[in-house]
Amino acid sequence: MPEPIIEIEDLWFSFNGQPVLQGVNLTVRKGDYLVIFGPNGGGKTVLLKLMLGLLRPNRGTIRVFGLPPEKAAWRIGYVPQNVHINKEFPISVLDVVLMGRLRRGRGWSGHTREDRRAAQEAMEQMGVWDIRHRRIGQLSGGQLQRVFIARALVGEPECLFLDEAMASIDTYSRGEFYELLRKLNEKMTIVSVSHDLMVLSSHVKAVACVNRELYYHDSGEITQEMLDQVYHCPVDLVAHGIPHRVFPRHREK
Repeated sequence: MPEPIIEIEDLWFSFNGQPVLQGVNLTVRKGDYLVIFGPNGGGKTVLLKLMLGLLRPNRGTIRVFGLPPEKAAWRIGYVPQNVHINKEFPISVLDVVLMGRLRRGRGWSGHTREDRRAAQEAMEQMGVWDIRHRRIGQLSGGQLQRVFIARALVGEPECLFLDEAMASIDTYSRGEFYELLRKLNEKMTIVSVSHDLMVLSSHVKAVACVNRELYYHDSGEITQEMLDQVYHCPVDLVAHGIPHRVFPRHREK
């Protein structure tokens, strides 16, 4: 069995006295592709930030690569949900990606040849090397998302965290994007957060439903029990506010 990358035991978290997460237990193993989903306000992003060490639990333990999350940050790539940029700021795509190589004690001019090699490799992987000299404000939502993932990859992480990665990507481009994530998953563990169950693809290896409590299933399929416990209603699947019926994959006889 692959080694555990993330280990969470009896995690509790409250905000301003209001419980957000309670009794969460989760193990993410090397090579996993885990999607965490649930209703808005259910605690998905909070759980991700706890795993990143950006928040601290009220109770329970989190270990990432066997360490407290903040001490394992250099082994993790992170693409946040909302990346606010000034589209008028004169910064190139290449400069944004190189931000992922900044280290404490090194100024902006401290980029090495190795940094630039890593930036080119990450940008080629995400298909944005040919627009490296373009201003960041000139990009589409899908292009921006690719650039921000390249920025996360440039540090050569072992685990990639994505928060609502599909939010800025149009339906036409999603199939191609899923294939990119599949290729990344060959080299690293992926944890992706979404409120939209339509982001699930055949490449996902495990799902976790979060609505204060967490329900885990070690395959890419969503069980009816998970939906009933998380959404508390008879709707099989909710995406963009529209009910859908989703059937598990059937094998041909």
